[in-house]
This record gives sequence, structure tokens and C-alpha cells, in this order.
Amino acid sequence: MRNRDKFRRDRFFRRGRFFKKEKMKRGIYILPNLFTTASLFAGVYSVVASITGQFVHAAVAIPISLILDGLDGRIARMTRTTSRFGVEYDSLADLVAFGVAPAVLAYTWSLSTYGRWGWLIAALFVTCGALRLARFNIQIGVIDSKVFNGLAIPAAALVVATTVMLYDYIGGVGPFHHPAILGGIIVVALLMVSNVKYYSFKDLNLFKREPFMSFILLVLLLIVVVAEPQVMLFTFAVSYAASGPIWLVFKLAKKITHGEVKKEEIGDQQSKPLT
Repeated sequence: MRNRDKFRRDRFFRRGRFFKKEKMKRGIYILPNLFTTASLFAGVYSVVASITGQFVHAAVAIPISLILDGLDGRIARMTRTTSRFGVEYDSLADLVAFGVAPAVLAYTWSLSTYGRWGWLIAALFVTCGALRLARFNIQIGVIDSKVFNGLAIPAAALVVATTVMLYDYIGGVGPFHHPAILGGIIVVALLMVSNVKYYSFKDLNLFKREPFMSFILLVLLLIVVVAEPQVMLFTFAVSYAASGPIWLVFKLAKKITHGEVKKEEIGDQQSKPLT
């Protein structure tokens, strides 16, 4: 009996030490998750600003959240502090900052006039964003990292935010109720869950040597962006959202053209007399 009790006691203490080690292993890295939290706070601020009618502030908070979201991943990779917890936390923060925040902004700024259809379209945007994030998480390492399968949720959120910023820039005040906004939100939402491929820019290396003129062009582009940020950000966001379908149409047209050329070549060969 004494030996059995001793065995149980030793087993209990070993189990306690095991859980203590596991608890230490499950600690989180502070720096990258602080940037993720800051991105989440910017998304929450955007929601609050939309509810209070400060549409421009709500729109500006979304690009700020996008910058912070990009920094947390960069810092995690540079400092080798990537973790499964960080990946999951980042996805949840992205859903708030780039799913809920732009949907609330779109609803309060434009979609509320359509009643039930308005909030349903806003809900569609959030749902497609959540599905896009879930699909992205399970496809890591499965598809080519150079492309995104569907429009990324930060890019979709940027389309909504820059539209509001452009409206304010051209002199618009308050809400803007127009059917084009309703249709645009539907298109952007469906692009997120589509199989349309988008360039991910993940193979873009800013640390390698480039021609001198490339640097000059980049400086000129930066000057234009700083001079007209609302116009240029809207142009970049909409152009990127449209690049996927345009690329798809171009590839389909190329396949059809090559198919017709091959058929013509086969027909010419069959029509030649045998010698």
C-alpha cells in the first residue's frame, strides 16, 4: 500500500511539473501581438466612428489598421517570434478590422437607406471576409504563395475605406445613398470567396539591387501619393480589386486564341496531300 501511495504521489508531482512546462511553452510573444492588438483597436475605433457619424475618421482608421497588420507579421518573421497563437489572433483581429469595421462603415454611410437589404449586404461582406480568412488559413503551403486565391480581406476593406475618403475629398458631406455602392459591396464580397487569383507581392524583395531609374520612379510615385492620397489610394485599391478579373479574362482569351491556332495548324496538316 505504501509503495502504491508513493507511486501515485510521484506521478502527481510529475504531472504537475509537466503542466508547468506546458504552460511556459504556451506563453505569447509580446512585440508582434502588440501590433496585432493595435490593429484591432484601430478597427474598433473605426466601428465607433462610423456609429457616431464620423465617416472620414472611420475610413482613415482602416488603412492605419492595415499598416499595423502588415508590421506584426514582418516583426514576427524578423525576430523569429512566429507562433500558432499569433496566426490565430491575427485572423480574429483581421475579421474585426477588415470585415466588421468596413461593413459597419458601408452600412452607416450608404446601405442603411435600403432597410433589410442594406444590413443583409453588410452581413454578406462580413461573412465572405470570414470565409476568406478561414480558407486562407487552411491553404497556407498548399497553393503558390505568389498569388492569393480570391481578393484578400484587407484589400476589400481598403476599397470601402478609400471610397469614403474620395467622396469626402471631392466635397461630399454626410451619407451617400447610391445603388452603385450597394452593387460594389456585393461584387467585392463575392471576389473574396471567388477562385480569382491575385498577385500577393510576397516575392517582392526591396533589399536587392535594382536599376537607378527604378528608385527614381518609386520616389515620384511616393510624391504623387503624398500630394493626392485620397485619389491615389482609391485608384490603387480599385485597380488591385479589378486586376484579378482582368487577369482571368486575359488568360481565358489567351487559351482560346492558342486553341484556335492549334486547330488551324491541325487542319492545315490534314489538308496537305500525302507524298
